[in-house]
Amino acid sequence: MEREYILFDLDGTLTDPMEGITRSVQYALKSYGIEEPDLRALCPFIGPPLKESFMKYYDFPEDRAQEAIGRYREYFAVTGIFENQVYDGIEEMLRKLKAKGKILVVATSKPEKFAVQILEHFHLDGYFDFVCGASMDEKRVKKGEVIAYALETAGIEDVSGAVMVGDREHDAIGAGENGMDCVGVLYGYGSREELEGAGVCRTAATVEELGEILLGRQG
Repeated sequence: MEREYILFDLDGTLTDPMEGITRSVQYALKSYGIEEPDLRALCPFIGPPLKESFMKYYDFPEDRAQEAIGRYREYFAVTGIFENQVYDGIEEMLRKLKAKGKILVVATSKPEKFAVQILEHFHLDGYFDFVCGASMDEKRVKKGEVIAYALETAGIEDVSGAVMVGDREHDAIGAGENGMDCVGVLYGYGSREELEGAGVCRTAATVEELGEILLGRQG
C-alpha cells in the first residue's frame, strides 16, 4: 500500500469539523424558519457537497439549496471555520510521511480558500505540497472532480503511484472515478459498511493504523 503520492480528504480525516459545520448548517436552516437544536442530527452534512445535502436531507429545491450555501458561509467564514480540531496523531503521521519523501496533497470538497485557512490555522500547511479544494462558485465540488483537479495540479500522471484517504463514500467513489485506490478511515463520519460498500481497498480504525498502512508497514 506504500505509494509516492497521498491525497487526503480534510473534514473527518485530518480534522474533526463537527461543531463548525453543524453550527453553520444550523444557522443556515434557521434563516428558513427551520430549528434544529441537535447538532448531531446535522453530522451527515460533514463530507458531501453542501448543495447535495440540503436537497437530500431538507428537500430544498436546487435554487434554495444554492442560496442556503451562502447563508451557511455567513457563519462559517467568520466563526465556524475555526470550530474545528486536528485528530490526535495526525501531525506526527504527516511528519513521518514527509520524512519518507511522500508527496502529500489535500483533496477536499470544502472550498479551497477555506481549506488553506484551516491548514494554516493549525500549522499543518507545511506538510502539504498542494492544497486542492472546491471552487467557491460550486462548479468544481464533486469529489471525483476535486481529485481530478488535484492529480492535474500535482502533475500525477500514473495514478498507480497514488492513493486517496478519506472517511466517506464520496472519497472512495471519487477515487474510483479517477482509477485510484482509496483507504477509508473509521474514526471520521462514515461507517465501515458505507466505506466498504463504496469500494475502499483498506480501512484504518485509528490514525496510528492509517500511518502504518501508508508507510507500508501493514500488508
